[in-house]
Amino acid sequence: MARQPLHSHTNDDALPGLPGEQQARFTRRRFLGTLAAGIAGTLLLPADEVFAKAFAQRRQISLHHMHTDEKFQIVCCPSRYYDKAVLHRFSEFLRDPRTEQIHRIDAGLLDILVAVAALTHSQGTFQVLSGYRSPETNAMLHHTSSGVAEHSQHTMGKAIDVRLSDVSTKMLHRAGLALKRGGVGYYKQSDFVHLDTGKFRTW
Repeated sequence: MARQPLHSHTNDDALPGLPGEQQARFTRRRFLGTLAAGIAGTLLLPADEVFAKAFAQRRQISLHHMHTDEKFQIVCCPSRYYDKAVLHRFSEFLRDPRTEQIHRIDAGLLDILVAVAALTHSQGTFQVLSGYRSPETNAMLHHTSSGVAEHSQHTMGKAIDVRLSDVSTKMLHRAGLALKRGGVGYYKQSDFVHLDTGKFRTW
């Protein structure tokens, strides 16, 4: 799926004398540089403070499951608790598309997604590659791919593999690291980031 273009700055950032195409490249580089510096700055703060800052405003995220083509949007207040109906729908959304099995998804994953979106200033959509995996699906993937753990957090409803439509996976990875919440894996070749609610670790 083609990436949506990054939001550009206003003409206040323009440099006189640059052709339009070069101007666009300049503003894009400036935008990415500023965003990278901002996320890098959060690494200097305690992890709890970084996480708390992400919940200082209304929560709103959009998701698109790349295997089922389903879309899911959550809009709620800056509260640390989610409605049970929202969590149930989230679990259905992240079901195993191969077996159609549904497993309760850890609400902490929603917290992580919301915080990542806030840190990256994303207005885009999380493109979901994998949510819950049944033991059968995980065993099959484990035998065919070296990147799938035998006892994956996916089988416990505690993991998600995602991209962001308007943020690079590299930037998404940096935001995940800044949170220091659960596992964060960067799969550069496959262009996605693994996030889970287990112990903090990186790969």
